[in-house]
Amino acid sequence: MNEIVIYQKDDNNVQIEVQFEQDTVWLTQKQMAELFGRNRVAVTQHIQNIFKEGELEENVVCKDFLHTTQHGAIKGKAQERSVKYYNLDVIISVGYRVKSKQGTAFRKWATQRLKEHLIQGYTINQKRLDELQQTVKFITEKAKDVANVDEAKGIMNIISQYTQSFVLLNQFDSNSIESQKLNENITYEISYEEAKIAVIELKKQLIDQKEATELFGNEKDNSFEGTLQSVIQTFDGQYLYGSIEEQAAHLLYFIIKNHPFTDGNKRIGAFMFVWFLEKNSHRFKKDGEIKINDNALVTLALLIAQSDPREKELMVKLITQLINSR
Repeated sequence: MNEIVIYQKDDNNVQIEVQFEQDTVWLTQKQMAELFGRNRVAVTQHIQNIFKEGELEENVVCKDFLHTTQHGAIKGKAQERSVKYYNLDVIISVGYRVKSKQGTAFRKWATQRLKEHLIQGYTINQKRLDELQQTVKFITEKAKDVANVDEAKGIMNIISQYTQSFVLLNQFDSNSIESQKLNENITYEISYEEAKIAVIELKKQLIDQKEATELFGNEKDNSFEGTLQSVIQTFDGQYLYGSIEEQAAHLLYFIIKNHPFTDGNKRIGAFMFVWFLEKNSHRFKKDGEIKINDNALVTLALLIAQSDPREKELMVKLITQLINSR
């Protein structure tokens, strides 16, 4: 996706050329200053603080684009210069820091434009296109309730990662790559006793950090053990959920939806999800990048909690696609 789209502010006084590439949008510091109605020095300072505080990694969210301009000294001669751009994660974060309502408006506009590109930009068979539209619609509907910048970035991360999986499917249809199979090499089978100890340790840490109370992680009944048993259940000697991805997805979904604890179901579900992937050496991509970052995982947990039980298969499929080996 390489395209420039004009974004016009509500007051109609400013038009900004927005660069679309790599399933996100890109703006320069100057453009962000125009967007948020702040001076460029302030925007620069906020961006430096974002990187200094470790909120975002500069080499991941920045990109240099070549611009062709008229040569300043030689008439009729063109010259190329490199200009640094920042992606939507940075734009959202700066907008949050400068407390600009325009940041929210731009995020909604960018999300809509990206969704249009995702739906219209891939030539895949109708069945898979329907699945993509259904999933993007589901995620963007849940995004209406997003209240903070971390959840907004999580939404965009999930949309971006999920769409990349469909790019791979499209390439496979074109005989460009080999099929991306699920990983059936389950080396660690989750057990109730070990999981219970892990939850107790998590509870201790969170209480020490004053991020939980004594209610956190208290089992209401035997449903936690039952949830774990359902994840590893077998038929005729074979797992019903026969891959790491499927077991991890059902583990996260069941803990959040079954509410086996009096408090902390979403946090425990996310913790057990990461713990299970770590135990099965399946938490990172082949290039060393984490498959689902913290913002995306928190947002994914919220999506599950808000989802209708009839959307279970859609949610499980979404999680499975996100953690498939890539």
